[in-house]
Amino acid sequence: MIEIVAAVLAAAGAGWLLRRKHLARTAAGPVPGIPGMARRPVGEGRWRPGRVYADGGAARWVPQRGEPVPLPGARATGVRPPSMREGMSINPGSRIVTCAYAGGGSIEIAVMALDLRELLAAIAQAPGEDPRDA
Repeated sequence: MIEIVAAVLAAAGAGWLLRRKHLARTAAGPVPGIPGMARRPVGEGRWRPGRVYADGGAARWVPQRGEPVPLPGARATGVRPPSMREGMSINPGSRIVTCAYAGGGSIEIAVMALDLRELLAAIAQAPGEDPRDA
């Protein structure tokens, strides 16, 4: 009987703490930027969480840890769903946008399907291509 009471009190305490944390987050308002994960170069390295910001006409990737990565002249060259292997690291319901820099180099940015249109608007598309067709 005592174990049941202790479990109920622990669950109530955990629920109260989670509710408080949720209310604090919603009171702060929406967070700017497009949440997602990125890796560079394409097909190599680890997926890193962060946000894409496109203010002032210059897009940049800001990881949760580390320095911001400017995307100079980045062009979206393709959109694809994650592979089975990538689906273990990132959300399998996301979409991966492959971007190429003007001076060489590349980056892959994975965002949720609902954020895809906003990301494609933030990052210029390659001329004559619609990356959603890839």
